[in-house]
Amino acid sequence: MATLDTAAWKSMVWRQVGPFRGGRVMAVAGDPVNPLVFYFGAHIGGVWKTYDAGTYWHNISDGFFNTASIGAIAVSQSDPNVIYVGTGEACFQSSGDESQGDGVYKSTDAGNTWTHVGLDDTRHIGRIRIHPSDPNLVYVAALGHSYGPNEQRGIFRSKDGGSNWERVLFKSDKAGAIDLSIDSCNPRILYAAIYQFLRTPWTHISGGPDSGIYKSIDGGDTWDYLSDKPGMPIGLTGRSGIAVSPANPERVWALIEAEDGGLFRSDDSGDTWSLATNRPDLWMRAPYYTHVFAHPKDEETCYIMSVEFNKSIDGGANFTSYAMPHGDNHDLWIDPQNPDRMIQANDGGATVTLNGGGTWSSIYNQPTASFFHVTTDNQFPYRVYGTQFDNTAISTPSQSSVGAISWSECYPVGSSESGHIAVRPDNSNIVYAGAIGSSPGGGGNFLRYDHGTGQTRIITVWPESQSDVPGKDWKYRFQFHFPNIISPHDPNTQYVAANVVFKSQDEGTSWEVISPDLTYNDDSVMTEVAGGLITKQGQAAVFNIGSIMALAESIHQKGEFWVGTDDGLIHISRDDGGSWQNITPPGMEQWSHVNNIDLSEHNPGTAYVSATRFRLDDWTPYLYRTHDYGETWKVITQGLPDNDFTRVIREDPSRSGLLYVGTERGIYVSFDYGESWKSLQLNLPVVPIYDLVIKNQDLVAATHGRAFWIMDDLTPLHQLTKEVVDRPFHLFKPRSTYRSFPQWRPIRGGKPGINYQAGIAFYETKDNDSKPKRIYLNAGENPPNGVVVSYFLEKDTDLKVTLEFGNDTDGVIRSFVVNDDKTGASTRGRGMNRFVWDMRIPGAIGDTTIPGPVIVAGSYWVKIRVGDYTQTESFDVLEDPRVTASYDDLKSQFGLLVKLRDKLTESNETVSRLRKIKKQITDWQERSKNHAEFSRIDELATNLNQRLYEIEEMFVPILGPNPQKPPPTRLTDKLVSLHAVVSSADWVPTSQSHQVFDLISKDIDMQIVSFNKVLEFDLQKFTELITEFEIPGIIVA
Repeated sequence: MATLDTAAWKSMVWRQVGPFRGGRVMAVAGDPVNPLVFYFGAHIGGVWKTYDAGTYWHNISDGFFNTASIGAIAVSQSDPNVIYVGTGEACFQSSGDESQGDGVYKSTDAGNTWTHVGLDDTRHIGRIRIHPSDPNLVYVAALGHSYGPNEQRGIFRSKDGGSNWERVLFKSDKAGAIDLSIDSCNPRILYAAIYQFLRTPWTHISGGPDSGIYKSIDGGDTWDYLSDKPGMPIGLTGRSGIAVSPANPERVWALIEAEDGGLFRSDDSGDTWSLATNRPDLWMRAPYYTHVFAHPKDEETCYIMSVEFNKSIDGGANFTSYAMPHGDNHDLWIDPQNPDRMIQANDGGATVTLNGGGTWSSIYNQPTASFFHVTTDNQFPYRVYGTQFDNTAISTPSQSSVGAISWSECYPVGSSESGHIAVRPDNSNIVYAGAIGSSPGGGGNFLRYDHGTGQTRIITVWPESQSDVPGKDWKYRFQFHFPNIISPHDPNTQYVAANVVFKSQDEGTSWEVISPDLTYNDDSVMTEVAGGLITKQGQAAVFNIGSIMALAESIHQKGEFWVGTDDGLIHISRDDGGSWQNITPPGMEQWSHVNNIDLSEHNPGTAYVSATRFRLDDWTPYLYRTHDYGETWKVITQGLPDNDFTRVIREDPSRSGLLYVGTERGIYVSFDYGESWKSLQLNLPVVPIYDLVIKNQDLVAATHGRAFWIMDDLTPLHQLTKEVVDRPFHLFKPRSTYRSFPQWRPIRGGKPGINYQAGIAFYETKDNDSKPKRIYLNAGENPPNGVVVSYFLEKDTDLKVTLEFGNDTDGVIRSFVVNDDKTGASTRGRGMNRFVWDMRIPGAIGDTTIPGPVIVAGSYWVKIRVGDYTQTESFDVLEDPRVTASYDDLKSQFGLLVKLRDKLTESNETVSRLRKIKKQITDWQERSKNHAEFSRIDELATNLNQRLYEIEEMFVPILGPNPQKPPPTRLTDKLVSLHAVVSSADWVPTSQSHQVFDLISKDIDMQIVSFNKVLEFDLQKFTELITEFEIPGIIVA
């Protein structure tokens, strides 16, 4: 198919569903002036700002940043409007899930807007420091590439606010700067930590001869090497953290990875050093931690961020660990003027204290979770499941009946953080997930969670502990992200994979091997425990040492398996594992990382493969397609950026050849089996897409840094063709839609500032088309509440665009002119446009109103009119499958709601006529004051108005002089109240509801009769009188 313009799907929308549970944060900062304003940088989730000390957070980088990974933030002390952000996190988790950046961004308006100011190839920035009195003098500590050598690394300085940069400290193309501290008493004095670090697919090497600590006393022009000073550790060093005390600038702290490492202290500005403590937990896992911070007022107090939040008040000799909202701690900002005011970064988010750590703000208000894998269940509405980095696996609803998806509706499903996740299709309470590093049970930790009992059963294939053991000595090599699947042919059959494939038919009670080793089995990379020259990383499963990463069973043929490995092989078995064939695509080199294999549900033998080589410093996207069981392959990356590597590929089960691919920075779509790709980013923030799943014609994305997102209703993409976009106008057939949720207390907004309801906080703004837009601060967004109608316009049009909804029995039941001032719900612009019908017929007319009832389940149609062009498409409205009311019950409910609406409209019309007549009578009284017969006219008019007033106050409440003494409930209010009762749920109206309606209707009818009598007799007399005096009569219509 010819390439389509992205305007063809421009009205499709992503929505964030949460959960609002924070993810890893690497960088924090505070406003030095406003005590409630703080900032954090999520490890791959952008920059966030709070105006209320962490109660709520707002993203301020979306739309400005090209990458999502944040390594450093600095706010100018002399001008808090100036902020610098360094992209690319610089704390290296052994799982290799860190992301690279593209340099430095700057804001001069406190984060409202941003400009990219260079250093594009630094990849990982560990620290930014700003001169305390000159916001244009800024220093950047850049580590550089983590998977290979490069030149743009070291300490960089700009004297003009980032317009120009000069590298002032450089050691080699293998070592970069990881930390930087500036003497606040004499800003020309700086201390820098240089770090030699290299990652490969199978290990990381922390430390080397190029690591060390340096000092400058001339603002960075020249540097002295401090690592050979007396008292410094002897031999190779690795990562270091450095901090100079603002309380005493001669005191400098250095946390150093070395054979005899620990916390070192200098009391003479770095000339000599002494070991303060070598407590192992303070400098463990050096690539991931190694952070030290000096108290701004007390030279004896310092902090070390490691697994725990550690504080010393005796010069570093002893440390106390304090409980935090989450473990694995990284950055800390301390207000230089008020040290009780701090913000801290950890693997669960950012947290604020205003009382010196006595209490900390919540991390359950940050939608920055980093998910590895995603799946869904078969409930209605379906739930979304994922494994979150450094947290539990979690289940999140895709839709809520309270208007937004709150944290209270989410729940953990076992402690799994790392692996694939699967839910039994016949019992959504049973969840299986990999849990390496987050549960006991040896290598290949595998969990079965039962939500019914709350119990987690460890069903690890081979529960032998393998920590600190080289990979060559493992019985089975399970990868951190090892796959697990449930057979699409039998929910009682499961498969997991290490370097071989395992099968269980008793929920993991026993396992059998059904394959040989399907990897290269290159033991040259398995001889040592990963880590490097100084410290070791005990969990080898987080590296690529020859393990299966991708496993799929064909939906067409039971026992047909496809397998991809982390060292670059693909195999197939078509006889239930009896034999295996190597079908690796030509040109797929060793150590290519096969992320996923997606088997076509449309065409047997067709498969799509996503692979990466970023662990070899290669950002090229790698996608492959076969139509013949792997005998031949084709690379399918045309249209993808050459520096945006691919993480996952999926084919839409509803349309052959419609593909989605998640990359390191976003998502793309192909309509032609991958021959060409276009962006599907739309409103999705820049973020890595680690996994995708299509459920009920929705596209669910597991982002690694921004939680779960869903694109609702893919049916327009299923129908989109070149023929469609060549037409002047086209109406897409809407998908079948479930009737709207009745909401007991629907969320209402409209008030300025933050609105609160049912524990949900939000504010309202306008989108780019000036349409109302609601921003949730602690809850996920629900899908559109109604039938989504999409239509295509070849070009902008000034013609009136009308949408009519109806059925074959009643004809047109609702009509809209799109994008007029009243609806404001669609557009008439070129490309795809969208309108959402709430499935309600028109409501009551008049001052007192109620919405029209929701239509009952059945077949309906929508017709578009654009000038003389018309097109009609049918669609079905479905009943909520959880509702037990019968069709006749709901038809009865609909009928009574229509009666209520019509009776209210009749009442409103009566009151409206009555008030017009009253106004005319009052106006005539005023005009006839000088008439000779005024007294007769005035007496009759007063009596007539009194009669009308008595009728009016039976319909509607009329307040007296004291508004705190309201009148009794009147007839129209009784109708509104009864409407709420009848429409409260999908159920047949109660007998009493019918009785009350009959009673109210009888009273309304009586008042209407009384009103008509007044018109017939009293008003007639008054009209005759003024006619007698040749004065125009009263208009009653």
